[in-house]
Amino acid sequence: MPHRPAPATALRALLAALCACGAATAMATDPAPSHPPASTPPVAPAHAAPPASGNPQAVIDRIKAAIESRQGPNKVHLIVGDSKGPAPQTAAANSATAHAKPRKHKAPAPSAHAPAAGGHEAHWSYAGPQGPEHWAEMKPEFGACATGQRQSPVHIDEAGALQGPAEPLVFNHQPSGGSVVHNGHTIQVDLDGGNTLTVRGSTYQLLQFHFHHPAEEKVNYKGFAMVAHLVHKNDQGQLAVVAVLIDPGAANDLVHKVWTHMPLDTGDRVPLPPGLIDMKELLPQDQRYYQFMGSLTTPPCTEGVLWMVLKQPMTVSRDQLKLFARLFPMNARPVQALNGRVVRDAQ
Repeated sequence: MPHRPAPATALRALLAALCACGAATAMATDPAPSHPPASTPPVAPAHAAPPASGNPQAVIDRIKAAIESRQGPNKVHLIVGDSKGPAPQTAAANSATAHAKPRKHKAPAPSAHAPAAGGHEAHWSYAGPQGPEHWAEMKPEFGACATGQRQSPVHIDEAGALQGPAEPLVFNHQPSGGSVVHNGHTIQVDLDGGNTLTVRGSTYQLLQFHFHHPAEEKVNYKGFAMVAHLVHKNDQGQLAVVAVLIDPGAANDLVHKVWTHMPLDTGDRVPLPPGLIDMKELLPQDQRYYQFMGSLTTPPCTEGVLWMVLKQPMTVSRDQLKLFARLFPMNARPVQALNGRVVRDAQ
């Protein structure tokens, strides 16, 4: 019959194995200091064989002493799990998890294309960082504002104009309705259909008219208090603008109607009664003009626009002028270089 080890001997062997595992766990969980104290007894590796003397109790005592000597603020308690699942974490691991500082997450860097404060894209204006000298820098499609060679407005000097006969402007105006809008840059009247201009063999529909204070155009070194721009478009998509210069004087009936329905906030639109607007009230009797090729006077400064600046100014009262100036103290682009363009002085 084979010899069976005594129960005490088997128990000691099991305890030795468990202690060896405990020592290995302790060393893995609680990192050793960079300079261990001289009094710390060496710990036998978990895989070390018992000494040749055959005294297992001595090995057990040495392991127990090593474990007890390392017990400090983070004591190690060896817990053996059963077959139903993995062994739980050590108390040291639980303590480290409980006291771990939460990670700080950096806020994402703002996008290079984020909108300006308030959630609105920066908009062009008539002064400051968004003023006329900076329009071309704001958007690629505004490039013509800086590089265009036929820009508006211009200073018209009769001494250098091409003088001679020219075809008359043929206006066909009917009483119209529409709406008045404050677009952030001026007061603009969008008209219903039925108003046309015929010039240079083409008929243009009047889309809208708006105001600038002071007038953008200059004639013979003279400036004007205001100007009304009448914007027309033909079937080919070409634009023609008639400029009506305005000086202080008698009140204007059409301006009175528009001011009566004037919106007071950007983006606000006020409908006009049908038939209220009669463009004849805004045009002078003498319709001789200066003519040249230019551009829009606001971004994107598109060129290829046919301009007719009427020679005879109209008038508005000082109260009418003051009311507009309260909303728009200055909404005029500076005059642009002619760059060799010909200005026709229609006699």
